[in-house]
Amino acid sequence: MRNIGQELEKKVRNPRVQSQLKEMKKEILSDSDVQAFLKSHQDQVDEAMIQRSLSKLYEFVQQKEALAKGENTKFLYFYPKLMMNVNYIDLQYVANDEFLAQEKERHRRKRVLLRDLPQDLREASLPKFDVSELQRQEALTLALEFIEGVHPNSSLEGKGLYLYGPFGVGKSYLSAAIANQLAELGHTTMILHYPSFITQMKQAIKTNKVQERLTELKEAEVLVLDDIGAENNSSWARDEILGVLLQGRLSSGRPTFFTSNFSMEELGKHLAHNNQGDEEVVKAERIMERIHALSREVAMGGRNRRYGA
Repeated sequence: MRNIGQELEKKVRNPRVQSQLKEMKKEILSDSDVQAFLKSHQDQVDEAMIQRSLSKLYEFVQQKEALAKGENTKFLYFYPKLMMNVNYIDLQYVANDEFLAQEKERHRRKRVLLRDLPQDLREASLPKFDVSELQRQEALTLALEFIEGVHPNSSLEGKGLYLYGPFGVGKSYLSAAIANQLAELGHTTMILHYPSFITQMKQAIKTNKVQERLTELKEAEVLVLDDIGAENNSSWARDEILGVLLQGRLSSGRPTFFTSNFSMEELGKHLAHNNQGDEEVVKAERIMERIHALSREVAMGGRNRRYGA
């Protein structure tokens, strides 16, 4: 059986192959980026090292040229970069700006947890929030004040906002815009549709998951209860779910936001009457005290934007 190593050696020694290798080396070493690298490391590089590193240098030049032509490269979204290794010149692939931007966006989206709400809220942003109507300006001002007090990756504290007003005036949009801005600063927000959550909690009784779900919400870094007051109010939902949740948020000092069609006063009246027709004013007041402690009430008005009006 022929020795493969010997066969390869014969081919390499072939004058024609030698000429091709010499031409390839000349082409590699004439590349401006290769020359700049060799010059910046001239105290470390000698002819023997260059010879040992020809395959890496060749790959660098080929990949760089492919990128310049817009062709597919070895690693999508990465560009080649020369580096020194032990006794030879090596090649690494570095993420480009497009990849880094995509990664940043992916991580931002992971920090906004939407529960039973439209996914397009992920695109909500404070700069796009329309303040052409006076009824919306105060809400944006207070939202910006909250954001200004936040520092990247630091612990959050302070009151959230209680945004209330008619259908379609942008309450959910603004709360999502706040969440997206917080995500840019490294903070995670859970936004959930409160009526759907209450329905799910009733189902969670059967699977013994009530405490698990409550703990998740109590420990959320930032929490938004969207459309509170639209749920079918029961004493159990008010006292055992909402009351326990709000007390947990209050104890931890974690920011909590609300959106509602009701003002705080109106929500208090809603919570005072359960679905059995009983009036429980004191219990409702206890809930409202916690909501007052957790948030600042802000009225929002203007036209209904939900259907592009």
